[in-house]
Amino acid sequence: MSKRKAQPKKSPLPLVALIAGGTLLIVAAIYFSFQGGEQDSGTPLLSIDQQVIDFGDVKLDTTVSFAITVTNNGDGVLRFTDEPSIQVVEGC
Repeated sequence: MSKRKAQPKKSPLPLVALIAGGTLLIVAAIYFSFQGGEQDSGTPLLSIDQQVIDFGDVKLDTTVSFAITVTNNGDGVLRFTDEPSIQVVEGC
């Protein structure tokens, strides 16, 4: 008879940790992919309460101001790719 040395039992801990970590990464990836999809779905619809603002005749070097309300009436996220601008038209 030959004598064999008793082999130490391998701990299942590394395998369990690997499986748990992989599962956690998959769950996190799915969660964040659904978060991004909700924000980007739908169509934005920009509405402005005033299309024309007429101050009449204004003397030179006189400061005038106005307020407008910009609303997103759509069901998507409204993003500006360029800085919004206002066109100033002289007289009619």
